[in-house]
Amino acid sequence: MNRFISWRASLLGAAVGCLSAHAATLPADWQREQPFTVATNGLIKVSLPMEALDAARPALEDLRLYTDEGSEVPYRIERPMPAVKIIRQVKSFQVSMQSRATVITIETGLAQPLDLVTLETPARDFLKPVRVEASADGTTWETLEQGQPIFRLPSGASQLDVSFASGLWTRLRLTVSDQRSAPIPFTGARVKATVIEPAPTEWMPATISERNENPGQTRLALNLGAANLSVASVQIETSEPLFTRHLTFAVPQVSEEAIREQTVGQGVIYKIAVEGQPASESLSIPLENLVRSRQLLLFIDNEDSPPLPITGVRFERRPVYLVFLARAPGTFHLLTGNSRCVAPRYDLAALAVNLKSVALTRASVGPPALNPDYRAPEVLAGLETIGAALDAAQWSYRKPVQLAREGAQRLELDPEVLSRAQPALSDLRLLSGGKQIPYLLEHTSISRALKPEVTATTDPRDKALSRWKIKVPQPNLPLTRLQCSAHTALFQRELTLFEELADENGEHHRQMLGSASWTRKPDQSRTEFALALSSPPQTDTLILETQNGDNPPIDLESFQLFYPVTRMVFKAQRANGIYLYYGNTQALAPRYDLSLVADQLLAADQSTASLRPAEQLREPSRTGSHPPVTNSLIFWGVLALVVTGLLFVISKLLPKAEPPR
Repeated sequence: MNRFISWRASLLGAAVGCLSAHAATLPADWQREQPFTVATNGLIKVSLPMEALDAARPALEDLRLYTDEGSEVPYRIERPMPAVKIIRQVKSFQVSMQSRATVITIETGLAQPLDLVTLETPARDFLKPVRVEASADGTTWETLEQGQPIFRLPSGASQLDVSFASGLWTRLRLTVSDQRSAPIPFTGARVKATVIEPAPTEWMPATISERNENPGQTRLALNLGAANLSVASVQIETSEPLFTRHLTFAVPQVSEEAIREQTVGQGVIYKIAVEGQPASESLSIPLENLVRSRQLLLFIDNEDSPPLPITGVRFERRPVYLVFLARAPGTFHLLTGNSRCVAPRYDLAALAVNLKSVALTRASVGPPALNPDYRAPEVLAGLETIGAALDAAQWSYRKPVQLAREGAQRLELDPEVLSRAQPALSDLRLLSGGKQIPYLLEHTSISRALKPEVTATTDPRDKALSRWKIKVPQPNLPLTRLQCSAHTALFQRELTLFEELADENGEHHRQMLGSASWTRKPDQSRTEFALALSSPPQTDTLILETQNGDNPPIDLESFQLFYPVTRMVFKAQRANGIYLYYGNTQALAPRYDLSLVADQLLAADQSTASLRPAEQLREPSRTGSHPPVTNSLIFWGVLALVVTGLLFVISKLLPKAEPPR
């Protein structure tokens, strides 16, 4: 019994001693640690988990490795990338015409395996199947592929790459079918060598966190689950049987103290079945980009087609390896979460080996845990959430901001705020307790639709004129596009959009907002008409009109007006007492230091905030906002008073007439 008690006390003491040593040996400047165990000594290569990449800074300059004894371990980061494909013009290129086919004979001139040829043609708007054959002597041919599609569409989407089984092919013969369409010219070809040693990748699911249908385009916000991921490609999953779509990828990026969308890749996906040929599909787009935020934006150009049903999205991630020399087996601690440290500079002579020959160590890296010596971390700990004090007496409106939780926030501005704020949004302020909350403006590619009140009118003086009076909720909205549809099946019209403004003399004149031609034929399936506005309207009433000539009037319906979505991105420590102030014509744009840590803000998991009903604080400033008629009346009234006063003074100064004698 005494031995058992003694053994239990010794074990407890050892555990406490280990915890104490653990707490004493880890540096206190790092927020998170991830332990893992290595069963052998020597050169170790461990794949960094997504949680570690997400917790670290984008360039991994805050990554540190420690032993259980508290010794820092030098390491090296390896990012395996695929070898650059050799692309070369073919040695010889011959084209011959056969019955209902164009035959292209190629001498590759490449003394290594190849798996792809790219055809060159100036032709537009075509879709043709291709048969690929290979030969070593030019006499005996082996079929490699049958029915591979090549195309170029009016929308600009094109696919001229023809892939086939990899091999040391010295001669290729491509037979382009002309059975369903006229032959097209081919001017050349390029061959691409096979990558012998492809870099490792792993497929991961992406979550569609937001979907917006813009006119002719679908915008998807993809949550990758972590920041700082090396994305090799993205694959779309859809139930649509036949389609072609052009895709564009973008990431949020800080530019000129605002968040904008930066394009990082594009390509074409398709499912095509040419008559008499097997169906072919390509649903993956190569990207090869380091995505520093959790969010990847995907734009699908639908043109006049309905939106593509997306059932899922996957992305191909390239792993990041941590390579170090383990002096002995044991437990190691991976540290992340230090916003102030610089990248380490180690003497890596011991790691100067061919890392490809180092076997990957199967180590189970635990999830990020709080460093017991570090204070409880918060999201964006290096970011001050409260700025300078502000006297809001000159602001006319404010709206309470409702938060779902503390931390990084994303707040969309509604039409009421956009209408009453300055056009450049320079007067927006977030206040809490009388002090400002720094923010960044995010200019997105999302378009929101407004449904206006529309009244069809006629001009008694011109019976051939059709006019629609369009009433929007507020003046000064940043509208960019008008869209409507027509019941009439056959017509051709020139439509003009304008508003009526009054000058300083009270005279009304037209302010042109845009014009476009619209032709509709019975065989056209599209019924929508779109008109881009050349400038935002200043009033809440727009007028669309067209001349019918000797034709019957056209019947328009389903009017919509679109405006771009703008968001505020900020960090909040409290869930109430935050207000958005706007409506100050004299305010200048604020200047915050938030752009210095914008990457951290973009990488953080943002919560969606919302606006409550507005509160009017004072009458809006009339500086620069008088209606021209009012200005004119005031001007002439003041002028009349001045003239009357001058006449009175002059009458007093003139000598009085002497009475007649």
